[in-house]
Amino acid sequence: MKAEQLAPIGAALARLLSPHAEVVLHDTRTDEIAAIWNPLSGREPGEPALLGELAELAETDADVYGPYPKTLADGRRLSSVSAVVRDEAGDPAYVFCVNVDRTAFEEASRLLAAFAAPAAGQPRVLFEHDWSETLNELVAEFVRERGTPVDRLAKPDRLELLGRLDAAGVLSQRRSVPAVARALRISRSALYQLLGEARKEQHADPA
Repeated sequence: MKAEQLAPIGAALARLLSPHAEVVLHDTRTDEIAAIWNPLSGREPGEPALLGELAELAETDADVYGPYPKTLADGRRLSSVSAVVRDEAGDPAYVFCVNVDRTAFEEASRLLAAFAAPAAGQPRVLFEHDWSETLNELVAEFVRERGTPVDRLAKPDRLELLGRLDAAGVLSQRRSVPAVARALRISRSALYQLLGEARKEQHADPA
């Protein structure tokens, strides 16, 4: 097997992982780099392969190694895997190494971790009078409790939910009726009717 026969594999891997990885084909017989794609390390074909483990490769049946860590001269950290390509006699002929630069992935991980961090809470000065936020929270909490979508709530459930919204002061806010009707997926007239019943039940409650 010649290096030219393996070149399409190296080119395909490099194209798939570009620009985050270099792919290196080492010739074990010459201990040189036979080919390299997207050379993050700055190496070139013909340079020493520096595969000190070649003697060990000949004594083991393992053909894939890694991932294992490596570091570039500029401090970037890599995750690397190596695959041994054996000849017809079963001896190592070439070694493919794929070295992935972890920088972009580590930065993405830090960014996602920052987004996932617990929120500091809503500033009281901004949200203490935001009745629409209260409306959304109460409706969402009620739906979770019942395990039923808001548009499938039975009449007794709607009455109870309206009672909670009324007690929280949502329905006393200016222009709240259209928003509450939308949240409950009912018409304004239906809302007024249900609200009247809810308030009647509340006043009738001896508690």
